[in-house]
Amino acid sequence: MEIVVVENYDEMSDVACSVVEETVKRNPACVLGLATGSTPLGLYERMVRGYREGKVSYKNVKAVNLDEYIGLPSSHPQSYAFFMREHLFSQIDILPENTHIENGMATDEKAECARYNALLDSMPRDLQVLGIGSNGHIAFNEPFTPFGSETHTVALAESTVKDNSRLFERIEDVPRRAFTMGLKNIMDARRILILASGANKANAVYGLVKGEVTTALPASILQKHGNVVLVCDRAAAQKLGDGV
Repeated sequence: MEIVVVENYDEMSDVACSVVEETVKRNPACVLGLATGSTPLGLYERMVRGYREGKVSYKNVKAVNLDEYIGLPSSHPQSYAFFMREHLFSQIDILPENTHIENGMATDEKAECARYNALLDSMPRDLQVLGIGSNGHIAFNEPFTPFGSETHTVALAESTVKDNSRLFERIEDVPRRAFTMGLKNIMDARRILILASGANKANAVYGLVKGEVTTALPASILQKHGNVVLVCDRAAAQKLGDGV
C-alpha cells in the first residue's frame, strides 16, 4: 500500500486529483469508480477545474458509483445520483449515458443488485475512489460485511447515519437503507485510491494500514489488494507513527 500523508484536506484533494487525471490521460476511455460524501468534494472541484482549463477530457470515460440510498429518486437533492450530477457530471464533458449508479427506487431489490453486478463485471474499473467511514466502512459495507460480498442492500449503522446527517436537515431524514457495491466488487478494481481527512478517521486509518484484516473493519481488506494508494491528512494519519 502506498501511503501519502499531506498537511490538510486541500492537499489531499490536490493529490487525489493528480491520480485521477493521470489515469484518464493514460487511458481516455478508462472506467472510474466514484464515491460520494464530503471527502471527495475537493477532488471533484479540482476535476472540474482541470476540465475547464483544458487539461483533461472525460468525453470517453465511463463512471460507476459505489452506492445509493434506497427510497430516494435520482431527482431527490440528497440522492447520490443528484450529488454526482450537481458536483461533477454536469460540469465536465462526460456523457450522461456513461454514468452509472444503482436505482434507489427499484421495486425488485434483488434484481437491481444482479443488474449492477453484471454491469460491474462488464466494466472493469481502472481506478476506484473510496472514502473511509469512522467505523472503517467503505462504500456502505458496514462492519462484519463478508469479504466476498457483491452488490447488496444494507441497513446503515447508526455511526454511518450520524456521519451522513450533516447533509440532511434532520438526522431523522437520513435513509436507513442503501444499495452498495460489495467488498469483492471494490477489490476487483485494478487500482484503488482511498482518501481520509480529519481526526475522527484516525482509528479507521490505523486499522486500514496496520490492523488485523478482519470484517470488523471492512477497509482492512484493502491490505490484500496489490495496488492501493492511501492519501490522508496529518489528522487522519496521527496514529500511524513517524515511520509511515
